[in-house]
Amino acid sequence: MSTIALDQGSTHRSSADLVTHPVRHLSAVPDLKPAPVVRLTRRGKIVILAAALLVITLLVVMFGPSTSATGHAGTPPQTTMVRVLPGHTLWQIASDANPNGDIRATVDDIVQLNSLPNASALQVGSEIAVPVYK
Repeated sequence: MSTIALDQGSTHRSSADLVTHPVRHLSAVPDLKPAPVVRLTRRGKIVILAAALLVITLLVVMFGPSTSATGHAGTPPQTTMVRVLPGHTLWQIASDANPNGDIRATVDDIVQLNSLPNASALQVGSEIAVPVYK
């Protein structure tokens, strides 16, 4: 570390002047104070947890599903019954029922309407409900 000596007197210096005059040292870097440590108490942690849960709850309520149950029954879709023959697939039945529509959506409609676990759960000889498309 280097120091600078300042002389507040005359421009002529002697060795006696340096000894008798006080020397002021300048520091290039100020003393650093350690940053204060922030510690949460148990009560502070509980408050932060409660605030976070409140924010999450509000977000779920605001952006959650917005369905409502009413006392009125919905109108059931118009359906027809189709018997599953050997070699029939749900894809073929859906394409016959809705030839100009989206077959994937029709398959999903049939699976949901008949409460099938998946599209390959058809049993030969069973009758399934198929929506009527106009």
